[in-house]
Amino acid sequence: MSVPFVLAPLAALSHRALRQLIYEFGGCDEYFSEMLSAPSLLAANPLESYYLDAGPVPEQLVYQIVGSDPEVLAQAAALLDERDCRGIDLNMGCSAPEIVRIGAGVWWMDHPDEAFALAGKLRKAIRRHRFSVKLRLGSDENLDRLVYFCRGLEREGVDLITVHPRTSKEKLKRRARWTAVEVVKEALSIPVAGNGDIEDASQLVHRARSGCDAVMVGRAAVRAPWIFAEARALEQAEHVMAEPSTAELATAEPRDIDLLAVADRFLELLELYQPPEYFESRSKKFFLYFCENLTWAHHVRTLLGRETERRGMMWVLENYFAQESQDRHVSIPSIPIIPGPSSTVP
Repeated sequence: MSVPFVLAPLAALSHRALRQLIYEFGGCDEYFSEMLSAPSLLAANPLESYYLDAGPVPEQLVYQIVGSDPEVLAQAAALLDERDCRGIDLNMGCSAPEIVRIGAGVWWMDHPDEAFALAGKLRKAIRRHRFSVKLRLGSDENLDRLVYFCRGLEREGVDLITVHPRTSKEKLKRRARWTAVEVVKEALSIPVAGNGDIEDASQLVHRARSGCDAVMVGRAAVRAPWIFAEARALEQAEHVMAEPSTAELATAEPRDIDLLAVADRFLELLELYQPPEYFESRSKKFFLYFCENLTWAHHVRTLLGRETERRGMMWVLENYFAQESQDRHVSIPSIPIIPGPSSTVP
């Protein structure tokens, strides 16, 4: 069975609209929600309904929560545990200063005893679903300390750990060290997923062979919402080439993707599944990465940055593609893809 592919939790990005777009290209095996603030969740802010939208496939959605108060986090986890979903994930990896400052995210990795107690508390609150933790290397590249931390979480009942192998201070300055994922995988008996620096479908396929139990993709899935379908197609192409009786499938015509149509569909989904006050900021966050498909990406981002509505954004893109028609289409392998999960993360 293929290693599962997972959409990473992305602030202002891994909402219902992006998940729906990815699903329409063939989907992935699990989708993480945006990072949910535990206090906001309990306060029942009206906008929380958008964050809690589990579509398009609730059984494949993982809710990720963040917070600093163990009691509040446990209450939030219990609330989410009553919903239809795949699992609940605790964020111990966010290194944004405003998150660390309040004692949340990667702060927990510098306080292992408190982190282990928190994991045990959440394990008792989460009775119906898988309980996972997403984390980084910690404050430095000390793999012994990382293994100690992950083993402590395992002892407290965590079912799965995702390792983003960068330190808390690195952001994206250095390449992710996937050897750390391998070290943690070797040390634990629970499943371990890897995350970091997957830039295209071929790299996704390569990392799926590295020995981890799942591979998580973030920014590249915004730039190319078809990345999971393309990776599965590459895997299937390799399979049919190895089977003489089905080798003729490998000669199928490539699948054409119209970037203008993709952008229009995303904006349509954004209007459908997000509140109006989120439209401008979230559309521009999407185009920050999606425009990397274009030769003159910076120029187009600048023009899009001046627009506030869907009509104006589409006008910018239509004019660009009228002048740079070679940028409008990309092709991916056309091996048949069945929408929905092809694998299950343990």
